[in-house]
Amino acid sequence: MGQKINPLGFRLGTTQSHHSIWFEQPKKYSEGLEEDKKIRDCIKNYVKKNIKVSSGMEGIARIEIKKRIDLIQIIIYMGFPKLLIEDQPHQPRRVEELRMNVQKELNCVNRKLNIDITRISNPYGHPNILAEFIAGQLKNRVPFRKAMKKAIELMEEGNKKEIKIKIKGIQVQIAGRIDGKEIARVEWIREGRVPLQTIEAKIDYCSYTVRTIYGVLGIKIWIFVDEKKPKTM
Repeated sequence: MGQKINPLGFRLGTTQSHHSIWFEQPKKYSEGLEEDKKIRDCIKNYVKKNIKVSSGMEGIARIEIKKRIDLIQIIIYMGFPKLLIEDQPHQPRRVEELRMNVQKELNCVNRKLNIDITRISNPYGHPNILAEFIAGQLKNRVPFRKAMKKAIELMEEGNKKEIKIKIKGIQVQIAGRIDGKEIARVEWIREGRVPLQTIEAKIDYCSYTVRTIYGVLGIKIWIFVDEKKPKTM
């Protein structure tokens, strides 16, 4: 079961929660989903176009959306928030500009839009940021095994500094025409424990697509996270 469905959907209500929190009538439910997709695409496109990073990483771990009747609350979890918060003196604030772009995209007049940015203490402990790092390495024609091992090393370095959240295991998988071979194949590497069939185990997962000169490669990352909860008397 752990290999056949999305690990996040498999654990909803136990260790995982929804990234979008809102209620809508059945007839308008599809409109709400389309609105969420527009918000996420608009934010990612803005970060990609306006923020120049040498490594090519956007650093967005996840985007949470909370909707009310008169308010849309957007929380962006970033590993490198300085890229979006720091502004040049002669330019408007990037967060305010981003809010205006999203509001224009949604064409929402009766609802207020708020955007908050939350920093992640261990950026390379999140699968989306690790996948972006591996994708950048593959585009620069770095050998795939070296890219996967380097990503695991970055994750382990950040894991040593973290106190509240410890990573117990990681699995990285790359599929497609790896290294330009004619026959597509799947290669993977694993460090530690990754119990995909255990519902109570918190698994962070992402699926990422990268376009190379040889074709499209798929990257999948599973991270087994152990959160230290405060002891109760």
